[in-house]
Amino acid sequence: MMKLANPLYYPVPVLIGAIALVVGVRMARLPSVVVVPVSVAIATAGAAFRKGQEPERYELNNPALEQELQSVRQQAVMVANQANALRDEATKLLTEAHQMELLGTVQYACDRASELPGNIDQMARRLGGADSLLSVSDLKSQLQGVEARLASSTGAARTQWAELANTLQRNIQLAQEGRDARQAQVASLSNLILNAAGVLQQLQNKLRTADLTDTAQALEVRSLSDEFNSVQENLSLLTGSDNGLPSQISS
Repeated sequence: MMKLANPLYYPVPVLIGAIALVVGVRMARLPSVVVVPVSVAIATAGAAFRKGQEPERYELNNPALEQELQSVRQQAVMVANQANALRDEATKLLTEAHQMELLGTVQYACDRASELPGNIDQMARRLGGADSLLSVSDLKSQLQGVEARLASSTGAARTQWAELANTLQRNIQLAQEGRDARQAQVASLSNLILNAAGVLQQLQNKLRTADLTDTAQALEVRSLSDEFNSVQENLSLLTGSDNGLPSQISS
């Protein structure tokens, strides 16, 4: 979706619009009543395009945190793009009737990944303000959610939930001491996104090389999809965008 922008803040689109006006009126000899709206539209569309290329600004009044969060969002965009490509690839590869459940699992994982940039934007809005600190009560609520999942998880999923629980416990301690835990939270988010990217790459590689008619290899693809979903749940909880969907992780 293109963002609205004031053309006066973007001189290049304004220049292009002015050139279009001159060319239309003086060279093409078109009526100004036609050319002026067209040149204004060109400048406005150009400004909106340039604004869309700029990194998201979160107005955190903390330049270091702002830069880190923008970097994390860029990581999230890359993961989302990678997931969209994987979704298309899986749709082409998994076409047999007995593969539909596996396709659904992969598609679900990719759909969740595409939500990441928006989830980070939501988190950034909650972190805004010069004196904004993470709420201890919010962090404790997140920790309770993690501990509930930890109690019912095993294998790789349990390891991931345990790591997130440790992270939240450290952030709660920072917040209780009156220190700003936002940077620690963003660093944790970055680590999880990098983890998600790694699992997603493994899933893509396995999907391309596995003999999907072989039950054991198909289960490996399913296991990686489940692992990716587990990372996604961690991310959703950390950004405060947990939609309450039950975990699909069983291993």
